[in-house]
Amino acid sequence: MKLKRIQEIEAYVHENGSASIDELCDKFNVSKNTIRRDINKIVENGTIKKVYGGVASVSNQLKPYEHRHSSHSEEKIAIGKAAAAEIEDNDLVFIDSGTTTSCIGDFFDPDKRVTIITNNLNIINKAAELSNYQLILIGMTYKRATRSFVNVESWEYFKRINITKSFMAATGLSIERGVTNSDLLEYDIKSRIVEKTDRNILLVDHSKFDKAALVTYSNIEKFHQIITSDSIPENYKVYCKEKGIKINYVN
Repeated sequence: MKLKRIQEIEAYVHENGSASIDELCDKFNVSKNTIRRDINKIVENGTIKKVYGGVASVSNQLKPYEHRHSSHSEEKIAIGKAAAAEIEDNDLVFIDSGTTTSCIGDFFDPDKRVTIITNNLNIINKAAELSNYQLILIGMTYKRATRSFVNVESWEYFKRINITKSFMAATGLSIERGVTNSDLLEYDIKSRIVEKTDRNILLVDHSKFDKAALVTYSNIEKFHQIITSDSIPENYKVYCKEKGIKINYVN
């Protein structure tokens, strides 16, 4: 309930540009102390800022998508290629939003028959060109900053779908905090997908290790495999070996 309210507050502020404390109290029917606690949580993410009497949306919530895509681009491309090789004939896979997961689409095998569930616009565009690929879209609202869709009205349909593999992204990865993301609006999709998928595969470049973002959407132990580079901290290699998590290293 609290997390949902925080997500709705963040969305409301971005939609309206700003909001007063009193306005948020009336809108969400909670006390000023509760609103202030919720605001402090969102402010930590850097997507809104405090102003006199209320809060305002930060126009540059994320670095531009193009900037994030170009950061460690060679590593991300190699990770995407390795991930695409994990997709087998007749798989039903989920591909998460993110600049690294988007690279998977460049290496789709057109001869395989695959069903893809995704909220990633780049993946949608790539898969739509392949006649052997079926697409199931998730999310009702397009978020331009991440080129992804968020907000699922009903999960009843997806409860009946058996996902064989998920390819997930993360803003940070920490042994103490788990697998984290900086966007509250994406939390619901990420956490639910990880819980219902047969085999979860995490795609992260080396810069994401030993970092924690706003919200934890999964424990590391929920993942069966991590695709990354060899330049990750040694303690994570030891940790994954102890937990039976396979690591694929790319050049």
